[in-house]
Amino acid sequence: MLKHKIPNILTVARLILIPILVTSFYMPWKITNLVVATLFMAASLTDYFDGYLARAMKVQSNFGRCLDPIADKLLVSVALIMLVHFGNGNLMLTIPAMIIICREILVSGLREFLAGLNVSVPVTRLSKWKTAIQMIAITMLLLAGNGAEYTYNEIMDFVEATAFIRSTFNDMVLILGEVLLIVASFLTVVTGYIYLKIGLKNM
Repeated sequence: MLKHKIPNILTVARLILIPILVTSFYMPWKITNLVVATLFMAASLTDYFDGYLARAMKVQSNFGRCLDPIADKLLVSVALIMLVHFGNGNLMLTIPAMIIICREILVSGLREFLAGLNVSVPVTRLSKWKTAIQMIAITMLLLAGNGAEYTYNEIMDFVEATAFIRSTFNDMVLILGEVLLIVASFLTVVTGYIYLKIGLKNM
């Protein structure tokens, strides 16, 4: 039945959204930031719902188990690479992004190694928090990207904000995004160490 294939369809949709996301960065729109942030948020939501629906409908499959983590890591890695590329050398983006991407590669290798030994590594609660914070941080940083000034001014004009409010909230999304990305990179190191410790015990 079609409904039993919905989780896998969502996973494939996430993969399809990745090249669309990359292309959107180069579009000459005034609201590029809103477009790329919306695409990333939509792709992130498919990450939650494909797993939730697969468990709820009891239609978990080898296809989903294989492709879901690949789609997740590709989405995050591509978004971070694009942020760094358009970040004009911002170390507050580059260093956390490098840590997160390196961790994803490390964990992927360890999972493949441990799977060959039939060693299961369950996802920890801390890893789930890391993922949630990471997705929020990337969404905020995308919102603070190309087109953010135009969008911000339009919103401030719409609410007829005073000069004080305009200056107070200016760059707040960028700053919060950077802080959350640093937090996510710290949690990435902690959860990565947990995987590494398990891997070393089985070598």
